Amino acid sequence: MADRRFELICEVEPPTRPDLTRVRHQIGVLSPIADSFLIPDNHIGRATVSSVAVAHEVQAMGARSIACLNSRDRNLLGFQRDLLTAAAYGVERFLFVHGDKPSAGGRTSELTVRAMIEQARAAEEDPAFGGCGPFRAGVTSGLRPLPGWKSAADFVFVQVSYSLESLLRWRDSVSLSVPVYAGVMVLASAGMARNLAAKIPDIDIPEQLVIDVQRDRDAGVAAACEQVLAIRDSGAFDGVHLVPVSRYRQVAALLEREL
Repeated sequence: MADRRFELICEVEPPTRPDLTRVRHQIGVLSPIADSFLIPDNHIGRATVSSVAVAHEVQAMGARSIACLNSRDRNLLGFQRDLLTAAAYGVERFLFVHGDKPSAGGRTSELTVRAMIEQARAAEEDPAFGGCGPFRAGVTSGLRPLPGWKSAADFVFVQVSYSLESLLRWRDSVSLSVPVYAGVMVLASAGMARNLAAKIPDIDIPEQLVIDVQRDRDAGVAAACEQVLAIRDSGAFDGVHLVPVSRYRQVAALLEREL
């Protein structure tokens, strides 16, 4: 990551109703510490306002955005529609993901993350896009070997981890010349710890942290901020993908003093 500045990419909680007030508040509160904002797509299998539309709102507020798009909820035509909408809004950075298991119904099998990257690359030569772009496409990775096709992405988000040692071992195991961002999430409750352990393979949540959070909700905020600073100081990553959940005010206040 030589010559690249450490970046803090903050994830916002997307609206599940047609009201962007809370999103605007998150952006305003986090702007002093955030270099960019990631907007999830139909978060945890629930319908949300389009991540492309919210990314446009972020940019209208003077901040940089990354719109997450999942392959679960769209076919090829739907994805092409999203790219056209993004081009019209000036949204150029995306994180392509498989998508969480939906709470109801199934998923289309037509589209994959790999196909989404190929389509985004092809759009640069498509007259329909009128010279917009180029789009920048990012992917996610667990703490395991990275498939070769993911190495061709423009940036990589690594799964949330509460272990700096695990993150550093993974980083030493892969050779990537593109920016790599380590995942950090505020642990807000013991119930959240159980849900994360069930959803994310190989995640290691220290039992002491769970106990501390049960005693004091701010313990999860402090631990996440310490992890951000430790990752920065390690020099192994280009930045952090920070998920503050509902604790974004406390996270912003603490990191503004430390960064």
